[in-house]
Amino acid sequence: MSRTANITRTTKETDINMTLNLDGEGVSNIHTGIGFFDHMLEGFAKHGFFNLDVTINGDLEVDGHHTVEDAGIVLGTAIKEAVGDKKGIKRYGYFILPMDDALALCAVDLCGRPYLQFDCIFPNDMVGGFDTSLVREFFYAVSYSAGMNIHIKMLSGENSHHMIEAIFKAFAKALDEAVAFDPRIKDVLSTKGALA
Repeated sequence: MSRTANITRTTKETDINMTLNLDGEGVSNIHTGIGFFDHMLEGFAKHGFFNLDVTINGDLEVDGHHTVEDAGIVLGTAIKEAVGDKKGIKRYGYFILPMDDALALCAVDLCGRPYLQFDCIFPNDMVGGFDTSLVREFFYAVSYSAGMNIHIKMLSGENSHHMIEAIFKAFAKALDEAVAFDPRIKDVLSTKGALA
């Protein structure tokens, strides 16, 4: 049985429909209205082997903030729902991903507790029509709605496009590891017996 979630969220700022399959093949269909953000979510799906459909109608006449932040809220909610009771999964995942000049580290823990550590300063304020300050906002929203620790550190980098893309792909690889099943884990991977 595939681990899939379909989430719809509508506010005065955004209307979002998202379907996430954690056991997919990396197929995506992304329409956020922000070209670079579409590219990042496509990379997340491809490199995490997640199937991801996203349609967002947001107030882009204001700016991209609500669209990107709310996408993070919905993705986090979808991860939490799709992963289910967490029995048998590895819980932890990490990856160090190179992309030309950029080297990004991402480590995650599906512990049920939100926390984001984000250590990255981008050289540019914008990449295409995307505000680089929104990268942190996105992952903060994912962390809090999924109930997961996310640590992101840029080990080196000069090109903002490469740096952001490396982060999204590293997150994908780390999450793919964390949600993977390990036959040695019979319940949840916690001495407490629960991941809340």
